[in-house]
Amino acid sequence: MSNLTDMEIFARVVSAGSMSAAGREMALSPAVVSKRIRRLEDRLGTRLLQRTTRQIALTESGQGFYDRVIAILASVEEAETFVTRGSAQARGTLKVSAPTSFGRLHIAPHLATFLETNPDLSLNLDLSDDFVDIVGDGYDLAIRIAELSDSSLVARRLAPIHRVLCAAPAYLDRYGEPQSIEDLTDNHIRIAAAVQDPWRLVGPRGAEIVRASAPLRTNSSEVVREALIAGVGIALRSTWDIGPELRDGRLRIVLPAYRASKDVGLHAVYPSRRFLPAKVRVFIDFLAHLYGPSPYWDTGLEAWLGEAGTAMAASR
Repeated sequence: MSNLTDMEIFARVVSAGSMSAAGREMALSPAVVSKRIRRLEDRLGTRLLQRTTRQIALTESGQGFYDRVIAILASVEEAETFVTRGSAQARGTLKVSAPTSFGRLHIAPHLATFLETNPDLSLNLDLSDDFVDIVGDGYDLAIRIAELSDSSLVARRLAPIHRVLCAAPAYLDRYGEPQSIEDLTDNHIRIAAAVQDPWRLVGPRGAEIVRASAPLRTNSSEVVREALIAGVGIALRSTWDIGPELRDGRLRIVLPAYRASKDVGLHAVYPSRRFLPAKVRVFIDFLAHLYGPSPYWDTGLEAWLGEAGTAMAASR
């Protein structure tokens, strides 16, 4: 095995969290992995990993070495892609991070088509609402719903995201429909997951900040969704999440002149590389074609979205 292979084994140990897990991923025994790590440390003259019976941790030198090794391995992949990209099919393992609910609703149902089209590619899809370190955690790309700021990463916008204020008919029958932002904040129950509080809305008067106020506190967006449908209160939800409920009447839009910033979008985010690996490119292209500027989850809501967009434009 070459020095480059030793570095690859080291990087895999860090991303997998243990030597045994890295060995399984690379079809190597834990003894071989441990031997290669020791040889790498001996050659460098420093300890890279602190080992315990249950876990490993990077030393200060190990962290600096790992950051550079990831860049080296990415460059090697770029070089191979440069040579083969004209004729090579997407192959290997694609590691993707995506938000939990969005991944379940709008990625998982379409994977059969994607994998059938790309038979030499396997997909490792991690669903989490945590903000992952794409490079440090070894992801090829992440799907993010955000208003992206400057970053060392590259992002491709896949679809617009529309977030609306809504409530169940049972709640509105009990408390009435809010007639203004002041009415919403003074007289209504507002439910949101901790990471989605406060709401940043845009309406006829420009930007508005509204905080949640409810007898329910949770870190789960899916709990908020179910509580909303059950009639607990008013929530700010994405149309990709509650489109069917809006169309069949289980939820109704309130204060339609207000919604979240149009700058929030669905993005594919990946490390800044000159040559995009085929496996990453085909997945991004697949999602971009699947969603597009008028995503399927907004079907039937176009009239409201147009009216709300006109109201927000008039406020600017």
